[in-house]
Amino acid sequence: MAKAARRSATRSGAAKSAGKSTRRSRSAAKGATRRRNAAPAARRRNGAARSDAIALLKAHHREVEDMFEKFEKARGNDRKQSLATNICSALRMHAQIEEEIFYPAFYAATREEDLHHEAIIEHDGVKRLIAEIESSGPGDEYFDARVSVLSEMVKHHVREEESRQGLFGKARSSDMDLAEIGERLAERKSQLESEPGLLKTAKQIKDAGKGLMTRVLTEA
Repeated sequence: MAKAARRSATRSGAAKSAGKSTRRSRSAAKGATRRRNAAPAARRRNGAARSDAIALLKAHHREVEDMFEKFEKARGNDRKQSLATNICSALRMHAQIEEEIFYPAFYAATREEDLHHEAIIEHDGVKRLIAEIESSGPGDEYFDARVSVLSEMVKHHVREEESRQGLFGKARSSDMDLAEIGERLAERKSQLESEPGLLKTAKQIKDAGKGLMTRVLTEA
């Protein structure tokens, strides 16, 4: 009788264990299915973000903001110099692809002269300060102040650009092909990163922006 009870208990335990194993397998299978289904959607979302001009430019804004925050917390001169160099390089590249590609396309599609001109003028101010930072270093007593003022200038520019009534908001409501422009921006950025010699100095970017504006107005 005792043996029969033990055999029954063993069979019951084995059945429970098998049931748990089956449930775990089913749960794992469902999880794998959800991940497989989610992956293409995630890829589509990421692809859309990469190819959308505004999403790409906003991503650049967030990267630079993060670098400014790190600079504020930095203590050593080497760390400050490294961050300042990266900030200036990132901003010069951002300004260059905007002025070469996004701003002319925006103006051609919207004819929003005030927004376009204000953005160019704000870029000019940012680039002048970048040039001062790049020609100095942490040993300069005004170095930290210059980076701090640059941060405030960029924050103001970003707020204006990303607002509903700013360049990005107006671009969204226009007939601009933001996907195609985004691809061009990403391609140009990749090219500049792989061939640093193509990255213009602050003065060259300013002159290029003026030349582009002249052509846009001439073709209007």
